Amino acid sequence: MTRLNRPSVYPPLHPPGCRILVDSPGTAAVSKADHALVTLSSVLFVGSVVWVPLLYAWAIKKWRSTKDKRRRAIYMTFVVSAAALAVAGPHRSKRVGLFLNARRWRLWKAWMNFIAFEVVSDQVGDSSDGANYGGNRRRMNKEDQAILAVVPHGIFPFALAFAALPERAAAAFGEFRPVVATATSLFPFVRTFLAWIGAVDASRAAVDKALSGGARIGLAPGGIAEMFEGYPKPMTHPDDEYAILKERKGFIRMAIKHGVPVIPVYCFGATKMLNRLQLPSIVENISKLLRISFCIFFGRWGLPIPFRTKLLYVMGKTLFPPVASQDDSVFRQQVEEMHVRFCQELRRIFERHKGGYGWEDKTLRLV
Repeated sequence: MTRLNRPSVYPPLHPPGCRILVDSPGTAAVSKADHALVTLSSVLFVGSVVWVPLLYAWAIKKWRSTKDKRRRAIYMTFVVSAAALAVAGPHRSKRVGLFLNARRWRLWKAWMNFIAFEVVSDQVGDSSDGANYGGNRRRMNKEDQAILAVVPHGIFPFALAFAALPERAAAAFGEFRPVVATATSLFPFVRTFLAWIGAVDASRAAVDKALSGGARIGLAPGGIAEMFEGYPKPMTHPDDEYAILKERKGFIRMAIKHGVPVIPVYCFGATKMLNRLQLPSIVENISKLLRISFCIFFGRWGLPIPFRTKLLYVMGKTLFPPVASQDDSVFRQQVEEMHVRFCQELRRIFERHKGGYGWEDKTLRLV
């Protein structure tokens, strides 16, 4: 029997003024069916960053080594067909996801049993923030357009995924379109599932188009670079949590440009679901350059199956943007000021809730 990796205080002792929006406490014992669903989906989706490239490499190697024309044709057809289906195809339509009712799959219930999933609202001062910064709405509904900025990214973006995929999570976050790295297009199953829920490519043009169309989006500002931050990276400490935010201001620019409020969300436990090996710094630099992660990670039994970890999402107060200035220097100043507010709010909710999660001695480092 495996036990849930819960913090020392469970359930967490939330500070005054907080509201529990979603609470799936998880179970100490998980059924065989739930274990099977979690294991298979982990290997299929999380492990695709390993087995998909290996499968392509195997097929290409077979194609090059065989002299039989028929076999060469079969291997090449496999490679071309797999690549084509990864890029396009009717199966990737959002309507297919709606038809299959993807957000209500039994799979998500299995994951909720496997982990403990809780969402807490700590939006103290939400209305005054809107008044001070020109927001035309003082209270946000989960159907309103917004940018949910989920921190941290984690080795695999479980925090953003579990906020976007299960229908139960929509009770807290509303249905939103997750912003995902362009590199996900290389992994057929992942890309298909993301297409079903209307995922947005992380390019500036795609995000701009989505916001112009009134979409509610969610993103992990730290991106791929955040996967390499934190222990066991040299000069980091295992008792600290790290978020790459100091130079991550693109989502703030978009928020001001489109007049869309930003909701800071910190997910406790997201960095503990997988471990990684520390590779030479050149690997990290290449990953950032190509915008695809070359990372060796592992979970239970050394496989891409995450450890059982409680995920506690804390939603901070909504940050309403000022009216965008047409003057470039003034606009840059607006971006700086709102970015400072975002970082301050993230620190506030981390400090307020870390004790209840059992992380009294941890410090959040913004790098």
